[in-house]
Amino acid sequence: MKKTLLLFSFLMLLATYTSGQSRMLSPGSNSLSDFGNSSGQSGSSKSGARRDSTSNKNKQIPKGVHVWTVDKRFGDRTVMPLDTVTHMFQNSIYTSGLYSDYNTTGNLGAPRINRIFIDRKTDDADFLFTEPYDYFVVKPEQFFFTNTYSPYANLTYNTCGNRTNGEDHFQAKYGVNVNKRLGFGFTLNYLYGRGYYTSQSTSLFNLNLYGSYIGDQYQAHLLVSTNKQKVTENGGITNDLYITHPETFDDNYVSSEIPTMFEQNWNRNSHQHVFLTHRYNLGFSRKVKMTEEEIEAKKFAMQSKEDNKYNKKKKGKKGEDGEEEEEEQDDWKHKKETFAGRPDNAVIAGDDKARNDSTKLAELPTIDMATADSLAKQKDVAVEDTAWMKYEFVPVTSFIHTAQVDIHDRIYQAYESPTDYYADNFYSEEVAADDNIFDQTKYLRVRNTFALSLLEGFNKWAFAGIKAFIASDFRHYALPDETNVLQSDNNHNLSLGGKLSRTQGKTLHYSVIGETWVMGEDIGNVKIDGTVDLNFPLFGDTVTLAAKGFFHNESPNHYLRKYHSRHYWWDDDLTKQTHTRIEGLFSYQKTRTTLRVAVDALTNYTYLGTSYTSDSSKGRLYNKVGVYQSGDPISVLTASVNQKFTFGIVNWETIATYQASTSQSVLPVPTLNVYTNLYLKFRIAKVLYTELGADVRYFTKYEAPEYVPGIGQFAVQKNDEKVMIGNYPFVTAYANFNLKGTRFFVMYSHANAGTGNKNYFLSPHYPTNGSVLRFGLSWNFFN
Repeated sequence: MKKTLLLFSFLMLLATYTSGQSRMLSPGSNSLSDFGNSSGQSGSSKSGARRDSTSNKNKQIPKGVHVWTVDKRFGDRTVMPLDTVTHMFQNSIYTSGLYSDYNTTGNLGAPRINRIFIDRKTDDADFLFTEPYDYFVVKPEQFFFTNTYSPYANLTYNTCGNRTNGEDHFQAKYGVNVNKRLGFGFTLNYLYGRGYYTSQSTSLFNLNLYGSYIGDQYQAHLLVSTNKQKVTENGGITNDLYITHPETFDDNYVSSEIPTMFEQNWNRNSHQHVFLTHRYNLGFSRKVKMTEEEIEAKKFAMQSKEDNKYNKKKKGKKGEDGEEEEEEQDDWKHKKETFAGRPDNAVIAGDDKARNDSTKLAELPTIDMATADSLAKQKDVAVEDTAWMKYEFVPVTSFIHTAQVDIHDRIYQAYESPTDYYADNFYSEEVAADDNIFDQTKYLRVRNTFALSLLEGFNKWAFAGIKAFIASDFRHYALPDETNVLQSDNNHNLSLGGKLSRTQGKTLHYSVIGETWVMGEDIGNVKIDGTVDLNFPLFGDTVTLAAKGFFHNESPNHYLRKYHSRHYWWDDDLTKQTHTRIEGLFSYQKTRTTLRVAVDALTNYTYLGTSYTSDSSKGRLYNKVGVYQSGDPISVLTASVNQKFTFGIVNWETIATYQASTSQSVLPVPTLNVYTNLYLKFRIAKVLYTELGADVRYFTKYEAPEYVPGIGQFAVQKNDEKVMIGNYPFVTAYANFNLKGTRFFVMYSHANAGTGNKNYFLSPHYPTNGSVLRFGLSWNFFN
């Protein structure tokens, strides 16, 4: 309660400050520049303190922050926007995703799986156990590198609840440049969800240290990460009727009193990563004009240099009478500004005082006003042509090396498990006598990629870029045997591939990359991925037609072929699975419409399945988990529309996704998934950007995958009687604000809890939180 009052007081102070800013910015007052400094200038006074041009309040500190991601294989840079957008900021806190597309076990920091099949990741996620935390674990290709004109920092925090059941999430980002080429920084992410249900707490920690060097010929990116996830597992509530039909029971239960399957059970993941990509370029130089941000930064540096010279001169020539000396220096500074931009040895006719001041100026010829203006314009053009130009290096060929090291350690630990909860025990009798569970697996991966690239755009004939590469991939696995002693398993894969791409220009872009494995346990695997987009004008706006697709014929994940633990065990010889996808996208900016259609075809689809026996008093007993391959081909059709409307201050946006799977028992998906958001957008006192609204999340009933705590994965239901979730709307009301780059929100999530059919589950047997009041803040700092 104290935390809530403190945050509420803070928001009230911001509102008070906003009102004050409105009065300050009334007609006749000083306005604020883009850098947050007053553009008005007060007159100097002999008796008061003179305005010092070197003081911080008069300097315009450049705020340019360039952000990009790098390709995990080649290190190619893709420019990205800085995360300062206010819209949807309140939804960024959800484990279930920005548009609630994910199933979760309910708590902040819980594992999750995407309900939209085409949005599930298809990359080489070799260590399965961290994939349910993909929203927290940042992969190298997702990380934002920075280049800043001045130091940049961001603090983000959101909270709800109290010390018993509350959630807290803190993030910090910092970036700084040593010079225009070398930059470094760090990001810190800490999440602690105590949980509104018994034995549900989560603690996630992530620290990234990064650096980049962007030279003409040599470029490098380094990312070092450490991660820890500790999740308390409760196995879900023992009976769903506690949520859907609480009147069934004699007593009234609050969420923390509802019985759960487990106590003192944990999943722990500890992993570290080192990513390095660097290249050496061969090419030539040409002269081009600076960007506006570069010009502002250069002006700032030039002004600082002149200010430093002025300060040194001021200290060296201090007169006996301080006020007279200041007046004299101010007068001389005024003359310098007066003659700025005019030809040397020329003044305007009639300026007798300046011409007679022999201590400051030599005798200067007199010219008429028209001549002076003409010469000044000529000089301005010359300065424009030279001062704001730079030499740009044009790379032609690149030699690329990318290295990645991943170290994982996963432990499932349990001190209390219900009698007969597990159907099997695979450890020897001597080890099995101890009821405690300590399942551990370790994983090490060292991957090196060497590539040769011929870049596009260095002349008019180089309309596409070409790359060829070879990759070495060493993997080390450690799994327990029957005596719970870790045994090692090593393999080494070698693959070859190439890429053809066009990224420059405004109309047509495309990319095709292929890779095949020629050595190791993945020999014979083939992956081909392609994208293309066409942009053209139509009725005064731009239409985008895009398509992408892939063909993957590859071995199932190593942990689907081989996994050992106390209660789950398999060594399977699985057939290669084939996954083909064709996806099209239509986007028309004028109507703010986006359509997406995709078709997936899968052969030998490999998946996890789980089964158990239900007991009315004891819950779910005799649990089993296994790996299955579908003998029949499976197809999935997906169609999605994203439409936005604006009527004055009223805004309405909706994303609706239709899915159809030919085998719901093997690959279950909801038929319809909808997110809709209705809000008012306006400004308070002209400076406080405001969004007031409510959103709704909904999906139709389906046989959702169940979460299996023992392996930390979602598995398809294999019982004869399936548990259905869905057909329940989640309603949230919110107020979203932005004050001069500082974002904050107040939100009442799941406002309709306790109404309707009360089927508020995002995974079978794992209810979501009830109505919760939440707060969040994101604050940017420059210099």
